[in-house]
Amino acid sequence: MATPKIVLNASRDIPFNKLVLSQANVRKVKAGVSIEELAEDIARRTLLHSLAVRPVLDAEGAETGVFEVPVGGRRFRALELLVKQKRMSKTQPVPCVVRTTGFAEEDSLAENVQRAPLHPLDQFRAFQTLREAGLGEEEIAARFFVAPGVVKQRLKLAAAAPALLDAYAEDRMTLEQLMAFTVSGDHARQEQVWEALSRAYSREPYQIRRLLTEGAVRASDKRALFVGVEAYEAAGGTVMRDLFQHDDGGWLQDPALLDRLVAEKLEAEAATVRAEGWRWVEVALAFPYGHSRGLRRLAGEPVPLSEAEQATYDALHAEYEGLEGSEPAEAEELDRVARRLAEIDMELRALEERPLVYETAEVARAGVFVSVDVEGGLQVDRGYVRPEDEAPVEPVVPAGGEETSTAPATAPAGGGSWPVAARPAAIAGGASVSAPVPVAGAATSEEDEGLRPLPERLLIELSVHRTLALRDALANDPDTAFLAALHALCLRTFTQRPGASCLELELKSAGFGVQPSDLAASAAARSIDARQRAWSAQLPSEPAALWETLLGFDGDSRAALFAHCVSFGVNAVHEPWNRAPQRAAHADLLAGAVGLDMAAAGWTATVDSYLGRVPKARILEAVREARGPEAAQLIDHLRKPDMAKEAERLLAGSGWLPEPLRRPLEPAGSDADAAADAARDAEGDGASLPAFLTGDGEIPDAGDEADRTEAAAA
Repeated sequence: MATPKIVLNASRDIPFNKLVLSQANVRKVKAGVSIEELAEDIARRTLLHSLAVRPVLDAEGAETGVFEVPVGGRRFRALELLVKQKRMSKTQPVPCVVRTTGFAEEDSLAENVQRAPLHPLDQFRAFQTLREAGLGEEEIAARFFVAPGVVKQRLKLAAAAPALLDAYAEDRMTLEQLMAFTVSGDHARQEQVWEALSRAYSREPYQIRRLLTEGAVRASDKRALFVGVEAYEAAGGTVMRDLFQHDDGGWLQDPALLDRLVAEKLEAEAATVRAEGWRWVEVALAFPYGHSRGLRRLAGEPVPLSEAEQATYDALHAEYEGLEGSEPAEAEELDRVARRLAEIDMELRALEERPLVYETAEVARAGVFVSVDVEGGLQVDRGYVRPEDEAPVEPVVPAGGEETSTAPATAPAGGGSWPVAARPAAIAGGASVSAPVPVAGAATSEEDEGLRPLPERLLIELSVHRTLALRDALANDPDTAFLAALHALCLRTFTQRPGASCLELELKSAGFGVQPSDLAASAAARSIDARQRAWSAQLPSEPAALWETLLGFDGDSRAALFAHCVSFGVNAVHEPWNRAPQRAAHADLLAGAVGLDMAAAGWTATVDSYLGRVPKARILEAVREARGPEAAQLIDHLRKPDMAKEAERLLAGSGWLPEPLRRPLEPAGSDADAAADAARDAEGDGASLPAFLTGDGEIPDAGDEADRTEAAAA
């Protein structure tokens, strides 16, 4: 039996005003491209798909000349819009396929169901073809009614390595994974990472990004902020960007070039500082914490405001007070006032933070530290005097007005000699002079005896009596005793001249021979430095004026300053060569008294601070204490570098601390266990873990055997 031949429906050009929209169209929910965008597309390219129509029949079954549109309703609406906009004639012929058999609803359903959506990769490649044909990203975006950023993203995806695109087309790679690979434009590196990941379960997009950016420097790094990404790129450096998620400016791929640019810019800034006449200028990316300890800080005078600057300051201050007192009713006006207040605050701060001026003689013996602060700005700390560069002490002038001299006195008349015990004599001010006391039998007058300084032995005995009485009096005057101790501590803390006090109170500020890399940027270090600068601005640089200044402070200020000075004497550092269990025990008591919480102080377990420096067993123990045994089991199959990175992510926000940092007399892991229990109650066990951690595979690595050996040893 012969197969019947298919006969296609006839196509006719029907004037638009003879078409009406059919109620048989099954598309009721509006989704996808808007009618306005479709109308613009038809205006640009004309109609690409004809309409499927059915004739409207009268009561006798004859055609009325009007046709209803069950298939292509959106195209009909777009044409209708163009007619309303006078961009198309109402009698414009429209290509239509005329249907007379079957059901209109069936036609509409079949047209939508049988339509195959375009694979995203085909769209990416089509955009790439248009780009290669000469169309710009903005023009492509305008033609397809998308944002230019979307075009850039799709072009970036189309530019991935061919092997990756093939894997995506064959559904062996997800779109999120392909997006992660676009961080790097190196096809060889992309394929290398994909080959390694294809043999493991850990294929999460974040891990792909991490592997592709290893060795690169984030644009948020202080070195990149200091030099500037533009300057880095102008010098030939390349930047990897992630177009699919926030990347803080990307990753700089040439750390060596960046370090060279940092060194050159720092040296250029140092040359400008050297021109100011300082004795020395030290330059470094960052100085170790406490590098200025033991150096005297000069007290400079701020540059006074000019008349114009003072007028600007007064006007800004008045405007600030006026805006602060206003109460805008509308939200938009409230936002404008808030923005203006922030702007004024910045302008006032710039006027208030004036550069300091130092005496020329002091500049000649002082130096400067030039470095980069944690936010990538230039940090210039001027006015530090080393002990060996201090000015020599001037001779003491006694009450009589003559300088004391240490030169030997002339021999007595008659060629006699002065007895050894009588050669040095002291004046009332405490300085030694050569006092010629005659030997027994020498002819001297009583008048001459009365003019000579008191014998040193007598002065010593008298001063002993006075010292003992002063001790007794001070013991009965706690306020003055506190002030005397505070005075002595301030002399050592701020002026490095402890000898200017009669109170032999020694405060040793222990340095840190071994320093963590992030110590200077820690919250505690920043707090101490800010407090030191604030007190330094309030205290005089000369010891002679310090006592009067302290007398003028109220009790709270003295107590705060006393605590600041005493804090420098704390030494709770573990020293293998100096076992001091009593000191360590007292440090625990002191930590308990002040309520020290290292988690609240900002310490967190990271790869650099802890996890990358302990065996696998310690890493798993930390995760187990903080997040429970299930979380530890999900990462115990990873090699150590990956395990440390995953543990860092899992421990973030848990408050977990290693034993040396926990509170005194605290049960092991108590805070961490409580935090972990609360987290599990709120989220469910393992709710925060990535999906790939449910597998037990890992990337083969030559160091696996070493890791197993290390774990066994631990």
